[in-house]
Parts: sequence; C-alpha cells; structure tokens
Amino acid sequence: MSSIRNIFNSRSDKDGNFFREIKNIIGFKPGTISIYEMAFTHRSTNIKDSKGDILNYERLEFLGDAILGAVIAAHLFKKVPSGNEGYLTKMRSKVVSREHLNELGRDLDLIRFIRSSIPIESFGQNIHGNIFEALVGAIYLDKGFKSCEKFIQKRVIKPYVDIEKLEGKIISYKSNLIEWCQKNKKKFDYLVYDDTGNDTVKHFAVKLKIEDKVVAKARATSKKKAEERASKRAYYKLQRKIEKEDSASN
Repeated sequence: MSSIRNIFNSRSDKDGNFFREIKNIIGFKPGTISIYEMAFTHRSTNIKDSKGDILNYERLEFLGDAILGAVIAAHLFKKVPSGNEGYLTKMRSKVVSREHLNELGRDLDLIRFIRSSIPIESFGQNIHGNIFEALVGAIYLDKGFKSCEKFIQKRVIKPYVDIEKLEGKIISYKSNLIEWCQKNKKKFDYLVYDDTGNDTVKHFAVKLKIEDKVVAKARATSKKKAEERASKRAYYKLQRKIEKEDSASN
C-alpha cells in the first residue's frame, strides 16, 4: 500500500479536511487515508502505481458490492427466519438495487469528493451508487469486515431497511407486469415506434400492448429505460385490477 499512499497523499492542503469528512461519514478514524482517496478517483484521471496498474474506484466498487450483499443477506437471514431463499433473494435485491444505492450515495453527498478529469455533470446517476460501494470496499481494506458491518448497519440497515416497506417496494415495474401477464395468461408486447421528437440526444419511444391494446407509452434515452417507464405508467393505470386479481389468487 506504500506506493498508493505516496501517490494519493500529494494533496497535502486538502488531506486534513478529507480525513475529517471521511471520519464523520464512516463513524471512526480512517487508518490509511490513501485507500479512501482511491475510492473517489475516477478512471479518467488515469493515475497509475509504480507497477503501471491503474488506480481508481472500480476495483473497490466490485469489492464493496460483495461485502454489502453479504452483510444485508446476513441481516435478512436473522431478521426473517421464516423467509425462504426466493423471498430473501428478492428482499436483498431491493436493498442493494441500483436505485437505492444511488439514493444512499446522494444522501451522503459523496459526489463532492470525486476526482475526475471530466465534468461531474457528465456522469450518470449511477456514479452515486458506484462510489458508495467503493467506500464500503475501502472500509473493508482499511479496517476489516467488522468495521464494514458497523458502517452498513449505521448508514444502510437502520435508516433504510424496513421489512414491511421493502415487501411492498417494486424494483422493476416491467418484471412485475410481465409476471402478472404470464400468471393471468395475458398477451403482452413492447414495441419501439417512430419518434418525431426534436431532442439533441437520441430518444427511444416504446408502447406497451396488453391483449392487443396500447396501455402506455414512454420515451427515454435507452430502450430499456423507456420500457421500464412505460411499465410503470401501465402498472399505476391497472393497479386496482392487478391487486384485485392477485388477492383473488392468493
């Protein structure tokens, strides 16, 4: 770690403030501050160590994702002894969904620490969740699993993991609608149609047909996002019918 420490400790005028900010966020004193510096370094900086290996948050993000999933899984296993594998998997997915991780990163305002050679405005929303996971990875490397668990309990589980609310939380309206259609033998189709919008950025227009009837339309910068947006609109349009049929089958 010495080569990494030397590379990242070049910002002597800011190191003190960064140390205090990280300490406030994680709840204890960081050991090797350079690991946390790496957790907020974007690949665009192209920083390398003495061996030529690139130093940025992506490897820490991978590690943090695994640790976060393990801690959440253990919590759910203990908290819901009656939950089967499918239930526990679905609940964990809701906690570590990209949307939720982005929310966690935004709430802690982690983006303010990012070091990048491109403007922050150029990043998508997932940057918030990515650096949150990288921070978890940094804590693990610096302090070990117990400290990681403590941080996740404080910043994720206590404020956000409410079992009853999670049970009713929908993480994918498209998956939810497809499951409902298949269960009730309803024919459905997502169709991309011509869009005459004048946006500078290319948009995809999608319409969702159920039983040969157009239920909802939506536009987005990707086909996947447009399908999810159309599914959400369709879900709320058909919500009473969906809930009625679901309750009748249970």
